[in-house]
Amino acid sequence: MSARTMSTSMGVIIAGAAETDQIGRLPGHSTLQLHIEGALNAVADAGLSLRDIDGIATVSAPGPVQVAHALGITPDWIDGTGVGGTSFLLHVRHAVAAIRAGYARTVLITHGESGRSRVGAAPFRLAASSPPGGFEVPYGTFGPTTTFTIPALRYMKEYGLTHEQLAYVAVAQRRWAAKNPRAAFRDPVTVEDVLASRLVAYPFHLLECCLVTDGGGALVVALADRAAEFPKPAVHVLGTGESSETPMISQMVDFTESQAFRRAGQAAFAEAGIGVSDVDHLMIYDAFAHVPIYGLEALGFVGKGEAGAFIADGNTEPGGSLPLNTNGGGLSYTHTGMYGMFAIQGGRPPAARRSRRPARRPAGQRHPWQRRHVRHLRRAGLGPAAALGAAGAASP
Repeated sequence: MSARTMSTSMGVIIAGAAETDQIGRLPGHSTLQLHIEGALNAVADAGLSLRDIDGIATVSAPGPVQVAHALGITPDWIDGTGVGGTSFLLHVRHAVAAIRAGYARTVLITHGESGRSRVGAAPFRLAASSPPGGFEVPYGTFGPTTTFTIPALRYMKEYGLTHEQLAYVAVAQRRWAAKNPRAAFRDPVTVEDVLASRLVAYPFHLLECCLVTDGGGALVVALADRAAEFPKPAVHVLGTGESSETPMISQMVDFTESQAFRRAGQAAFAEAGIGVSDVDHLMIYDAFAHVPIYGLEALGFVGKGEAGAFIADGNTEPGGSLPLNTNGGGLSYTHTGMYGMFAIQGGRPPAARRSRRPARRPAGQRHPWQRRHVRHLRRAGLGPAAALGAAGAASP
């Protein structure tokens, strides 16, 4: 059976989705508490109770065993995949496989992170004996802020990306954030504002770097033939992909592209049976301003070296031909340290978005979509990459 045939005959949906009550600076919330709050909101959004959950997935800290115990769930299937910000996209892919295989019927995927307040957060340690500790740190690169400058500078040199074009990524996403009441930064900015912000690590200015916040969210995943059981329109998972390249930026095969990014995207497109012309909404992980540029090119929406001008020409902002990061992204909406969950949660244009407030479901309430939306969510840069293609539709 082909992947496309299996996707059709055993379709899987996202039946519930919600974030924590608040995002931003939350010193009164621990990492575990954020997981639990997001989980309870998502389960309520799906119209279920915790007794209905038989599968759980989350990152290694605090881990699925701790989260399941805190929720009072004894799962039949668990996934503790932790590969950074894309982990939650991989969790969706793994949940799809588990549900199709019969290992679980209703999977809960959770995220919670006290990225800013650091309450109950796992400490970050990089041993000198590790590959990065031995081969990168001695040369002054430590953490994403400095390591991500390496591919960005190489790309600028080889393809002529200007500082103004790089800055415009932040400008375009701020225009989406202005439409999102929950976004951390909503005030409009110009290219001049971005370039006047503090230089963090050349070529990145402060407004070209992601936020550091607290928050979380969760998803409920189930078979598509159960869609009528849930109170809100289903989001159908059409195709997924995952890959990895290297744990170190310095070992990328080509600094101007991520091979893992490209391979995961190709797998998702192939499974979904669609092409770039079918996509009318796109979410790309944006830890730094250059990452959406890499994503557009790796996924085939534009040619190599063309993404900077494509964004600067207004194509990805409100009113553009390809809405991109419509919640404001990690640059303006929120970024707890691992952003992937929020890319999934915020993946619908503002007019069609499922409420991201804590679930309070009036009887019979529905959120109609007036047109079909297809989206791919991806991450590029350091480490693993994942892709998710999804579509949703509902009658009024």
